[in-house]
Amino acid sequence: MGRFDRYLLSQLMVLFGFFALVLILVYWVNRAVSLFDQLVADGQTMGIFLTLSLLTLPGLIAIVLPLAAFAASLYVTNRMTAESELIVLQATGSSAYRLGRPVVIFGLIVAGLMSVLTHYLVPAAASEMNRRQAEIAQNATARFLQEGQFLSPTSGITLYIREITQAGELRDIFLSDTRARDESVIYTASSAYVVRTITGPQLVMIDGMAQALQRQSQRLITTSFKDLAYDIGTLVNLPDTTRRSSRELSTPELLSPTPDLIEETRRTAGQLVAEGHNRFAQAILGFVGPLIGFATLLIGGFSRFGVWRQVLAAIALVIVVKMIETITTNAVRVNPANWPLTYLAGLTGVAMALVLMWSTTRPAMFQRRPRGARA
Repeated sequence: MGRFDRYLLSQLMVLFGFFALVLILVYWVNRAVSLFDQLVADGQTMGIFLTLSLLTLPGLIAIVLPLAAFAASLYVTNRMTAESELIVLQATGSSAYRLGRPVVIFGLIVAGLMSVLTHYLVPAAASEMNRRQAEIAQNATARFLQEGQFLSPTSGITLYIREITQAGELRDIFLSDTRARDESVIYTASSAYVVRTITGPQLVMIDGMAQALQRQSQRLITTSFKDLAYDIGTLVNLPDTTRRSSRELSTPELLSPTPDLIEETRRTAGQLVAEGHNRFAQAILGFVGPLIGFATLLIGGFSRFGVWRQVLAAIALVIVVKMIETITTNAVRVNPANWPLTYLAGLTGVAMALVLMWSTTRPAMFQRRPRGARA
């Protein structure tokens, strides 16, 4: 790399780190506030809050990095244009393609970071997040079990426990379930235990009776039991730990979805394929953003009025690329065979940057002709 390449690349990396840090903090604080309120309401510790906050960072960083790269490219190019550094280099014969070489290297670095995030870190963080949330939800369910109080954890449920021993035995249980329209059931038992299973916590009642009152006929049916398992996971909204979300799946699984994966994630094959190819497309967009920002500002040249028009044009081009991404993603979700369309947005962005760089060799295209001048 030449001296200019190292200089421009270092400027891009410094500003990229600054913008990424600012945007990550803004996004993270916004999510951390709502997460903190939720965890405090559930009585969780600060350690759990910090753990869950850190697990949200990979997803936030994946959103922020392309924006930070685009902003860094705009800022550095604008500053070097205002200080006539790029003007001098162009006057000495350096082409736009030569000047853009460090920007290409910078874009490849951003694309590499995006690939690591989307293919590895984000799925791993999503899997760990779901596991931690399931543990927190089960602990929250256990906290509903308090002795000597009539509790109503959800509408239609009333629970009373006379005593909870140090060994975890619940003595003298009263449980009323009136959620069903056609009947209400009252469970009484001499003792019970909370047992954790794969599907969630179960309340196992020992030596008790179930009294079911049918509302329409007013008939009372009583049943004695030696042991009975009651799903207390229904008392709160527990996450389904038996199913993975599409964010937890690896990229090869998304690209070749099986019927079992479709059933597990409750997503269509098109949605899974679209998400898999979108992981590659996000890396390409991280490469395209800096190129568009650099090439758009390069065509403006020096002006004492600034380059605000070029900045707006660069933002408009990025918006167009994102619109194409949205349209093509929806097309792939409808029909997985349309997966090549996922990369249309990235290729369009590269084509825009190349056309803009080519346009710098014809500055007359962007100069106003005096009135009365002939074409």
